[in-house]
Amino acid sequence: MKIQAVKHLFYYSFILSLVSISLRAQDRNLTITQDPKFEQLLNEKRKTNASIAVDERYKIQVFSGDSDTAKKILTDCKLDFTDLDGTIVFNTPNYKVWLGNFRTKIEAERHLIEIRTKYENAYLIKPQK
Repeated sequence: MKIQAVKHLFYYSFILSLVSISLRAQDRNLTITQDPKFEQLLNEKRKTNASIAVDERYKIQVFSGDSDTAKKILTDCKLDFTDLDGTIVFNTPNYKVWLGNFRTKIEAERHLIEIRTKYENAYLIKPQK
């Protein structure tokens, strides 16, 4: 009886080995198609994140309020002050328009005088990390 059990064990092991040789893992190539707008949105997000980077530099805040007005003011600022970089930052519940990226306070104050000719409520800020 024991000999037949060993023969059966050997036989089933041999069959299992032969079957497992022909088995393979997933070998199909997978092709992912992505909407081109996704990549465009991702690039816009990267650009926005890079421009919002809060660092140790001074900025001039021109406006704080609703989104539509902030976008309009940012567009106007970019036309009026072409040499300054502008961005909109959302701080609940307001959208803020920041201009410039000044290393020194003196440099920021010089530009603040020029900006106040058009935007009287503009003021100097130094965003905290």
